[in-house]
Amino acid sequence: MHIGAVKAGAFSCFDSGAMTSRLVRAALTQTVNAFPGMPSTVEGLAALASKLEDIRAANVAHHVALVREAKRQGVQVICFGELFPAPYFALRHDPFWVGLAEDAREGPTASTLRALAKETGVILIAPLYEKTKDGQRFNTAVVIDEAGEVLGCYRKTHIPHGKNEQGEFLEGFYYGRSDGQLGPQRRNVSTNPFFPVWETSVGKLGVAICYDRHFEGVMSTLAREGAELIFSPAVTFGEKSHRMWHLEFQVDAARHHVFIGGSNRKGVEPPWNQPYFGDSHFVGPNGVLANASTHPELVIADVDLTNLAKPDPSGWNLKRDLRRDIYSLAP
Repeated sequence: MHIGAVKAGAFSCFDSGAMTSRLVRAALTQTVNAFPGMPSTVEGLAALASKLEDIRAANVAHHVALVREAKRQGVQVICFGELFPAPYFALRHDPFWVGLAEDAREGPTASTLRALAKETGVILIAPLYEKTKDGQRFNTAVVIDEAGEVLGCYRKTHIPHGKNEQGEFLEGFYYGRSDGQLGPQRRNVSTNPFFPVWETSVGKLGVAICYDRHFEGVMSTLAREGAELIFSPAVTFGEKSHRMWHLEFQVDAARHHVFIGGSNRKGVEPPWNQPYFGDSHFVGPNGVLANASTHPELVIADVDLTNLAKPDPSGWNLKRDLRRDIYSLAP
């Protein structure tokens, strides 16, 4: 039976003897800024201050179309890229971009996506630029279930501010690190206020945004709090980042016995013309999953969560054999 024939938002069930399969078709976007009116030089960026709503609208519309295409391919849950409603603006200090920040739950992006989720029956993970009611700004992912209800939010916990051989990433200028005050969370099974895990119709989902993936304790905390499938939306570039992109997720998925989907932009965005290497993919405890997508801006994988209940084929039992008595671990 092909996953595309399975009703969106429901577990697919197969007779496998002692165990029922929980096969989920999951997707990642792999795209760049869709606003057509970008200036040709960085000196012209200031003219965009009056066009922020147009930029947001163009990128949201682009992702609406990608969700509908993903739905056509049988997708049940999709994660957009980091800060998806805009180009990646943190390559420079340009204060006007703070005007793009919005309410993560009730702003224009969330309102459009709630209606889209209800229309398509697809669970949406949408990372955007958040402004709270008291004026704080965060890099935040809002999670919307297939009924169009906001399950909750995750805020990026680690904020990079530096440069590599290709360019700068000055995120500390635009938003702060998570304060753990994430507001109401529905169907959250986690006890950690910084790392919610949502019980959904396709399984237990967690989020770790971009730079978070480098830090020991992030994926292990999400796994310990019950996450089965973790989405890691990113905007990443540079030689070391590219090399580690192919290693970190595989190691974490194997070590913590979870599935991980890493989404990165692919291409360049005028006028900065910083290249993003893409390479979005899903990985599980036993390796990289095949991309089933027929669309160049979507990566789709069939994730069988049944594998998480099976013994590790290596014979390892890391959770059982962990020596907490001889080294320091995050609580």
